Amino acid sequence: MLLTMERLLLREFVEDDWEAVLAYQSDPLYLRYNPWTQRSEAEVREFVGWFLANQKEQPRRKFQLAVVLKAEGRLIGNCGARINDLGLREGNIGYELDSRYWGQGYATEVAREIVRFGFEELGLHRIWSWCVAENVGSARVLEKVGMRPEGYLREKEYYRNRWWDHRLFAILDHEWKARQAVPVS
Repeated sequence: MLLTMERLLLREFVEDDWEAVLAYQSDPLYLRYNPWTQRSEAEVREFVGWFLANQKEQPRRKFQLAVVLKAEGRLIGNCGARINDLGLREGNIGYELDSRYWGQGYATEVAREIVRFGFEELGLHRIWSWCVAENVGSARVLEKVGMRPEGYLREKEYYRNRWWDHRLFAILDHEWKARQAVPVS
């Protein structure tokens, strides 16, 4: 599978991608909103291994893709769409990027494409996502792609010696289609 955007490619993971993932997941800025305080080679190899295993699933319900800079061929993150309930046609998305590429519109470009993939290619009716409440950058990305706030989960996770709140967002297929009909100025 290969999804092409203006500046980025979303492609299937390969085993050797673990090195690039370890590089960005070791960055303290990346780790700020994650339960991990550090990442090891073994942990990241296992992480990438899950993505490789998902590729063999039949029927496939999890699509976790490498985010690659088109011009350089450099892996800078990952994103995914996961079908949660086939009958309800519901799924969720997620994304993460190397912190050196934050604030440049890449996350929005990735989220927009993975939402499109969920609606057009997976036939989903509802797509949701969540972020740590303090991660205002990620919340802003979800809003930019048309997701609406749906909830606030107080003290949802405990790590790093404290409780973390989560924000929930979602978009419906007809809301997404209406956004596509509006010309971009």
